[in-house]
Amino acid sequence: MSMIRDLRAAVRPSLRKSNTPYNSYDATRDPSASSAVVDCAVYRDGRRVTEVSCLTPREAMLRVREEGGFAWIGLHEPTEEEFAGIAREFGLHPLAVEDAVHAHQRPKLERYDDTLFTVFKTIHYVEHAELTATSEVVETGEVMCFTGRDFVITVRHGGQGSLRALRHRLQEDPELLAKGPSAVLHSIADHVVDGYIAVAASVQDDIDEVEIDVFSTPAKGGTRGSDAGRIYQLKREVLEFKRAVSPLLRPMQLLSERPMRLIDPDIQKYFRDVADHLARVHEEVIGFDELLNSILQANLAQATVTQNEDMRKITSWAAIIAVPTMICGVYGMNFKHMPELRWTYGYPMVLALIGVVCFSIHRTLKRNGWL
Repeated sequence: MSMIRDLRAAVRPSLRKSNTPYNSYDATRDPSASSAVVDCAVYRDGRRVTEVSCLTPREAMLRVREEGGFAWIGLHEPTEEEFAGIAREFGLHPLAVEDAVHAHQRPKLERYDDTLFTVFKTIHYVEHAELTATSEVVETGEVMCFTGRDFVITVRHGGQGSLRALRHRLQEDPELLAKGPSAVLHSIADHVVDGYIAVAASVQDDIDEVEIDVFSTPAKGGTRGSDAGRIYQLKREVLEFKRAVSPLLRPMQLLSERPMRLIDPDIQKYFRDVADHLARVHEEVIGFDELLNSILQANLAQATVTQNEDMRKITSWAAIIAVPTMICGVYGMNFKHMPELRWTYGYPMVLALIGVVCFSIHRTLKRNGWL
C-alpha cells in the first residue's frame, strides 16, 4: 500500500502540470501565445500593488489571501478550458461559469453562495453616413461580473465594451477603489448605463431624421418606398436596445435597495443613481418603440393616400377618354341613316362637341381635386 501511495504522489504533480489550465496564464509563457486574460492585478487600500506582467490569476489569489486586498481579473471571450482553472480556484458555480463562457445571456443578477454573478448587455452605436433599410444602428456585447469578498472577475464578449479605460479611471480614485469589489461592480454598471444614455441620444437623432423625411412634402416625382424599410430596420435595432435595457431594471433595483453582504453600504447608495439613469433610458426606449409605430403607421397611411390619388387620376382620365371613344364608336357603325351623316359641317360639329364635353369633365374633376 505504501508503494502505491508513493507512486500516486509521484504521478499527481506531473498530471497537474500537464493539465492545469493556468499554462495559458503563466507569466513566463511565450508573449506571442494567446490568452483570454487581458489584465490581472491585486489592489490594496485602493491602489494597484502588482503588475500584470508578473502575476497570474493563481498568484493573485494567493497574494490576496495572504496579504489582503482584492484581485481583479479581466478576461475576453475565454474558452471552457481557459476558464476552468479560474472557476476552480475561486469556487465559481458551474451554472454561472457556463453562462459566462457561452454568452448570449439575458441581463440578470444571481447569487451563488458568497458570489454575485451579474450579466450586463453592452450597447455600441454604429456610425453611418446615411440611414438605410440595411443599416446596423446598434451593436451589442456582454460583460459578466463575478463579485466575491476579495475578488472581481470580469468576462467580456464582443468587440465593444472594453473595460481598460474604466480600470485606469478607477485606479485614479483610490478612495473609491478602497471600498473593494463592490466599487468595481458599481463602476461597471455605471459605465454600461452611461453607454446606454449616449446610444439613446444617437438613436433619437436617427428617429428625428426619419420622422422629418416621412412628414415632409416629397419632391415632384419623389417616392416614399424606402421609408418603410428604414423605419422597420430602425425598429428592429430599438428592439435589440430594449432587450438590453429592460431586463437590467430588476437587478439594479435589488442592488440599490436590498442589503447584501457583498455590497458595501456606501456603494449601495451609488447604485440608486445608476438605477435612476437606467429607468430614464428605459422610458426613452419605450418611447422610441411607440414613436416608430406611429411613424410607420403614418407612412403606410400616406402610401395608401398616394395610391388613392393615383387611382383617382387614372379614373378621371379614363372618364375623359370615354367620351370621344363613345361618340366615335357610334359614328363608326355602318348604318345608312345616321344623324347629320351627309351634312357638310357634321364632322367639325362632332369634334367640337367632343372637345367641349372633355373640357367640361376635366374642369369639373380638377375643381373637385381629382386631377
